[in-house]
Amino acid sequence: MADKGGHPGAPGRAPEAGGCDRVRNVALVGHSGAGKTTLVEALLTAAGTLQRAGRVEEGTTVSDFDDVEVRQQRSVNLALAPLTHGDIKVNLIDTPGYADFVGDLRAGLRAADAALFVISAVDGIDGLTRMIWEECARVGMPRAVVITKIDQQRGDFDDVVLGCQDAFGEGVLPLYFPAADGDGLKGLIGLLTQRCLDYSTGKRTECAPDPRYLEQIAEQRASLIEGIIQESEDETLMDRYLSGEEIDVKALIEDLETAVARGSFYPVLATSVPHGDHPGPVVGMLELLEVITQAFPSPLEHGIPQVTPVKGGPPVEIGCDPDGPLVAEVVKTTSDPYVGRISLVRVFSGTLRPDSTVHVSGHGMEERGHEDHDVDERVGALTSPLGKTQRTVASCGAGDICAVAKLSRAETGDTLSDPSSPMVMAPWTMPDPLLPVAIRAQSKADEDKLSQALGRLVAEDPTLRLENNAETRQLVLWCMGEAHADVLIDRLSARYGVEVERVELRVPLRETFGGSAKGLGRHVKQSGGHGQYGICHIEVEPLPSGEGFEFVDKIVGGVVPRQFIPSVEKGVRQQMERGVSAGYPLVDIKVTLYDGKAHSVDSSDMAFQAAGALALKDAAGQVPVLLLEPVDEVSVLIADEYVGAVMSDLTSRRGRVLGSQAVPGGRTMIKAEVPQLEIVRYAIDLRSMSQGTGTFDRAFLRYEPLPSHLADKVAKAEAVHD
Repeated sequence: MADKGGHPGAPGRAPEAGGCDRVRNVALVGHSGAGKTTLVEALLTAAGTLQRAGRVEEGTTVSDFDDVEVRQQRSVNLALAPLTHGDIKVNLIDTPGYADFVGDLRAGLRAADAALFVISAVDGIDGLTRMIWEECARVGMPRAVVITKIDQQRGDFDDVVLGCQDAFGEGVLPLYFPAADGDGLKGLIGLLTQRCLDYSTGKRTECAPDPRYLEQIAEQRASLIEGIIQESEDETLMDRYLSGEEIDVKALIEDLETAVARGSFYPVLATSVPHGDHPGPVVGMLELLEVITQAFPSPLEHGIPQVTPVKGGPPVEIGCDPDGPLVAEVVKTTSDPYVGRISLVRVFSGTLRPDSTVHVSGHGMEERGHEDHDVDERVGALTSPLGKTQRTVASCGAGDICAVAKLSRAETGDTLSDPSSPMVMAPWTMPDPLLPVAIRAQSKADEDKLSQALGRLVAEDPTLRLENNAETRQLVLWCMGEAHADVLIDRLSARYGVEVERVELRVPLRETFGGSAKGLGRHVKQSGGHGQYGICHIEVEPLPSGEGFEFVDKIVGGVVPRQFIPSVEKGVRQQMERGVSAGYPLVDIKVTLYDGKAHSVDSSDMAFQAAGALALKDAAGQVPVLLLEPVDEVSVLIADEYVGAVMSDLTSRRGRVLGSQAVPGGRTMIKAEVPQLEIVRYAIDLRSMSQGTGTFDRAFLRYEPLPSHLADKVAKAEAVHD
């Protein structure tokens, strides 16, 4: 993608990695509005990658270059922003903070070796951030916390630190705290060095701290040192410290860096970037870069996901070695109408080179529209992206991240490997999209282009599932939420020129007989030559839910010839598919054929098919036909504080709560049976009820009779639809 301009600082050449140990891959995570994108701009400027930082409000940031992001002033895509600090290349991975785009968030964590949790001093911690921390903890990912907006009037650094310690547990301790005077934020005070880092002149200078901070420094420094010593590999250090010995700061820093890289200690840093009514200095970038480059692990220190041969077999031992076998993963795929498909790739082993041939392997996503595929493709140019600017690189070695052009079959999550020894990496966990959105093309021209455009979106986004519902004849996008759906529809229009509109989702209902009835099917026509003659008598009885269909032959004396009895059954089945009342398939009935008439010349297979269908419709006119609605088994995982509200809400949706079970971490799993009609928008409603912390899954259970007042409403809606 060519750089179309817009960013105030012109990026220079792409930074190069001097080896696996000279790379740091860091995902920035946190809730929307915490300041991740602004922080990326400030870090790029501090490192000299940019001359001047862009602004979210002006749509000039490196990370948010997509048209949707510029308009909405929020990140919806994962974006890569490389920089160099000292002799270390840092790949900053800016991830979306809104729950709808958790797919890109998890892709960013997969590509990273450490996570930087960005938390606003004004807004504090949200439920999604807590969940991400728990995910990182389960896989042992090293983490640090950076508190932004410490200069704002409503910002409270100390309060947010306490919130982090409460939410994230032990090992979360600040390395610095803000220093201010009457004119506002002045800089930071380092707890280990006991020095003030003054940024008030625009450059960092070191000085003695104001005496009013000495008591606070002593108290917090003692807690920090004890926290570092607890994680130290030197078992004598605590005894020496408790005996009053002054521990060398250099040794403490070394232990701190080891504990952070190991994922057992989580330093808290503080930053501020001037904006709007807060024109103060940029604070904390150098300190943050020091932690990233010196304490976060290199790819050599972070494990590689499990790798197995495509043909099957035991896992293959792979190390982060540029001379090893090629194993890389497509972290993110984007399609550009002019340039084609571009794949953001993390190389775990080996070296990726332009114009080489690689094996592209994707497995395990068929239910979401991603067919299993194994193909060899030729790599195009390799680039190092900085926003929409693509800077050419000669190669990409193990541990690094680059963009690859012209991989026409590669999709997000695919593995790239050597064609002579194709491999596949264990996939990362992706949440299920649970918000169905029905769409239709606005014109015939849009309809012709829609299929190809949706195919590209599905290849880019593993959290999107496409469904062509044969029963309702609707095209359904299964999305993560309303914002996700809005972005997808926007992209169809802006990127592919396809205009679609939302339509009301139709839930596939069923029909069944409300009692037993007899029906006559008479299909007799004479129009010259052979006529059509088929008469049958049937009895229809309802069956228990889930029993399906049973056909019984009780013909005596050959009144319906043997060869035409299957024809009657076929006609009944065809009419069951079409329905007998509201146009929904008929289920759970027993049909008995007990009488009929045939003609020696005019009877035929088609005539008795028609008679069977007519007989079923005739029987349906004599008894109530019940509408059946699908009922799902729903499992809701929720924080304990929301259990009452969620149970009450499920009951209000005509749900039956079956029980609940405590889950570690202060959460509860609620099991319930809920009609599908009542949970079409449950993905949105649950998020609202639980402050973004609740998750659920659903699975079809059975069909049940729809209450009469709702059945009448559905019947009227179907009449309008038809």
